[in-house]
Amino acid sequence: MAKKIPKIVVTPPGPKSVELMKLQEKYVPKAVFHVTPIFVAESEGARIKDVDGNEYIDFATGISCLNAGHRNPEIMKAIREQMEKYLHLCVHVTSYEPYVKLAEKLATLAPGSFDKKIVLINSGAEAVENAVKVARRYTGKPTIVAFEYAFHGRTRLAMSLTASVHPYKYGFGPLDPAVHRTPYAYCYRCSFGLEYPTCNMRCVEYIRDTFAVNLSPGDVAAMIVEPIPGEGGFIVPPKEFLLGLRKICDESGILLIADEIQSGMGRTGKMFAIEHFNVVPEIITMAKSLGGGLPIAATIGKGEIMDSVQVGGLGGTFGGNPLGCVAALRAVDLAQQLLRTAEKLGKSLMSRIREMQEKYEIIGDVRGIGLMAAVELVRDRKTKEPAKEERKQILNECHKDGLIIMGAGAHGNVIRFLPPLNISGEWLNKGLDIFENAIKIVTAK
Repeated sequence: MAKKIPKIVVTPPGPKSVELMKLQEKYVPKAVFHVTPIFVAESEGARIKDVDGNEYIDFATGISCLNAGHRNPEIMKAIREQMEKYLHLCVHVTSYEPYVKLAEKLATLAPGSFDKKIVLINSGAEAVENAVKVARRYTGKPTIVAFEYAFHGRTRLAMSLTASVHPYKYGFGPLDPAVHRTPYAYCYRCSFGLEYPTCNMRCVEYIRDTFAVNLSPGDVAAMIVEPIPGEGGFIVPPKEFLLGLRKICDESGILLIADEIQSGMGRTGKMFAIEHFNVVPEIITMAKSLGGGLPIAATIGKGEIMDSVQVGGLGGTFGGNPLGCVAALRAVDLAQQLLRTAEKLGKSLMSRIREMQEKYEIIGDVRGIGLMAAVELVRDRKTKEPAKEERKQILNECHKDGLIIMGAGAHGNVIRFLPPLNISGEWLNKGLDIFENAIKIVTAK
């Protein structure tokens, strides 16, 4: 691929992408959503080349599945070496070294000065399902407290925990009845109409009120929370929020589950985003970048909690497959090596988009940690009316000019930045130039 990118040789989507899209429309359900109209031919690092010869800078990384970049050489080497040994050996039949080595590594890295055990599965939704299964089995309680703006997956229990009805839950009921929802600390759009810090963390005290009035904490097995909600809009809560949840859990004998599926693996400059808040959960879920591009996920839990489940109660045929395990072992090492880089580039990214906020009224809020950042677009900064159509136009302009970037947020007005942790400063700035130019074009209309 050419060194100079982006390189747009034909306005996307090109003729080959158009033909493939017709095939997709004929044979793939319309429910399988896609952000861009292009089809990929090859990728490497922070670059994507489509079937029409266009080359793009990638600020989406497969929704944060490629923190170490596309086809990272070290991960690819580990995969090739494993392919020469064996592919599938169901861990329930004949176990294998990469599974236990990865479990050991994750147990060592995860926060908490207690023994940990890990079950390896295939996807983020599976990791969440297993976390809840373990919590219910250990505590003997049914209810799970989840939060507004949460996304935890698309399987029945996972989508019950997910907040947004459209498109994730609509028409798929009945859902799990033992899920109780409560407000998240979304300070830009406070559920109580208050301002931080004079709010005195009303969202935390609201949970205490709920326990006093209409939900017995004696029925609650766990709270599940994203330290930084991903699909919900990259909301960075005040430190007191997660500390407050930890305190409530401790007071009431409730387990705390941290969903690190999008925020983990070094994305925020720490291996786990929860580390920024000095909070230790009993259970952590991981997926996405854990496999460096291959499907693998993990549920990490306190040893006694994980061991409360009967033999045969956890697992799956392809869970912790050998290729995924060896890829994950290298991906975890790379994530550790890239923590400082993610922190440094994250500061540059935040500085640039804050500068844009000063220049463009459409940017109502800027937030993020490390290379997990977002802008929230509004039509009016006082009313905070979501700029939904404008977001769509900005994303389209970015895609046309060679930047792959995507939205987020329940109000349809957030744009998220998820470049590889090892992207060069030059490419990061080039991508941000394209983004700023898109804002200029749309706001000038």
